[in-house]
Amino acid sequence: MIEDISLRVSPEVAETPALLQKKVAGMAGGKVNDWKVVRRSIDARKRDIIVNLTVRVATGSDKEVPSGYNPVRFQDVRDAAVTVVIVGAGPAGLFAALECLKLGMRPVVLERGKDVDARRLDIAALNREKKVDPESNYCFGEGGAGTFSDGKLYTRSKKRGNTGDVLSLLVQHGADERILIDAHPHIGSDRLPQIMKNIRLAIIEHGGEVRFNTKFERLIIEDGRVRGVETADGGKVYGDAVILATGHSARDVYRNLDADGIRLEAKGLAVGVRLEHPQRLIDSIQYHNAHGRGRWLPPAEYSFVTQIDGRGVYSFCMCPGGVVVPAASADGELVVNGMSASKRSSIWSNSGMVVEIHPEDFPEYAGNGVFRLLDFVEDLEKKFYREAGDSIVAPAQRMKDFVEGRQSANLPPSSYLPGLYEARLDELLPPFIAGRLQKGFLEFGKKAKGFLTNDAILIGLESRTSSPVRIPRDKETLCHTDIEGLYPAGEGAGYAGGIVSAAVDGMRCADQIFEHYRKK
Repeated sequence: MIEDISLRVSPEVAETPALLQKKVAGMAGGKVNDWKVVRRSIDARKRDIIVNLTVRVATGSDKEVPSGYNPVRFQDVRDAAVTVVIVGAGPAGLFAALECLKLGMRPVVLERGKDVDARRLDIAALNREKKVDPESNYCFGEGGAGTFSDGKLYTRSKKRGNTGDVLSLLVQHGADERILIDAHPHIGSDRLPQIMKNIRLAIIEHGGEVRFNTKFERLIIEDGRVRGVETADGGKVYGDAVILATGHSARDVYRNLDADGIRLEAKGLAVGVRLEHPQRLIDSIQYHNAHGRGRWLPPAEYSFVTQIDGRGVYSFCMCPGGVVVPAASADGELVVNGMSASKRSSIWSNSGMVVEIHPEDFPEYAGNGVFRLLDFVEDLEKKFYREAGDSIVAPAQRMKDFVEGRQSANLPPSSYLPGLYEARLDELLPPFIAGRLQKGFLEFGKKAKGFLTNDAILIGLESRTSSPVRIPRDKETLCHTDIEGLYPAGEGAGYAGGIVSAAVDGMRCADQIFEHYRKK
């Protein structure tokens, strides 16, 4: 007999196989032949921390608990009848390519950046020399922005597709099976690059293509239907459909599409700062223990959200045991982000702390049309860069000093390698954003005693939370509303926010292309 049983155990029992096996045997009510944890979450609402487990147990005549996932069998697509050109090798693009292989279509993936190995060297040089390679950075290159930005796999987007399929594909290409059971799964920026490389190798092995250093320039459109794309080097790549999965930082793509008369829409996003605390402090707050998390618990996470003067103020991309990194994609910009390695072993934690903004919030940009928030954010990133002396040394301010509107006399140590300098972020940020952050921090400090502290620092600017532009598409077919065969996908198109939701969206676009040609 195979059955699931629910357990509430201490962290020590959850992490000690012998103790957990004894507990499972006691709950199963019979001889246990095999067992496997299939769901795990931590309940830290009270001082006594509890781990909630769902355990699948085999008893009686059943000798083994089935595996947690079934690997997908991909087809050889060298002679496929349908070719799909995929622009962008981020999660949306790569998982769209895997779905093409599954369905028997041939994917040709075009990526403006480099493969993960070359990209790793460019990122190391960025931190060391403080100069951005506009085609190879934390945003551009194999795997997209997620590859070197932590690898958090938690998403609230459950309605658009099966997130479990994405997690299973990640395991199939090298991720730890724990991501299938953890409530907040995480891979880590040290392990994601190899997984992205394994996906690329699978695409090539089954007859698809992945081309690096191949920058999208414009669409090839004939009689209202897309026929392929032109690249920056003058090349042309033809296909039966195009999935546009370029990521939220490919601003030149939006401008090229607009110049060619392709309809776009303005879209809201969120802008703010990256907040860095000592991880020990966050552990003591979240686990209700002055001594921190102890031996059995992972680095603590947090999530805050409130409404201030009609706009959401919230934490974003929380990285326990992580570091703050420079995330600009062009010279003259100052942007930061956060990431964690798989073990989350840094002495710091960080999170984006951002304010929701809508296209109408900055009327001085109303004349910029669909690019009003894109231009606003771009101008703000350039302002921060100029204020830093034309460098990516980031402006920073202690948290309470920011709330109380005063210059910090000094700054504590930080994980941000290019360096920090004391600045008035409360004055550098527009009042619309700074004022709401100040009020939001006061609320968060009341919810979590000790969170609002001058031991924490704010680092600017956090501005790449999502795309400020949406490429419109039909809700059912996912095809562009005006151009047959064009499928905008993922974060860059305005339909996702994170690795998993972007991957799901890319797969859905591939499914719709398959359905279109199956009917024909």
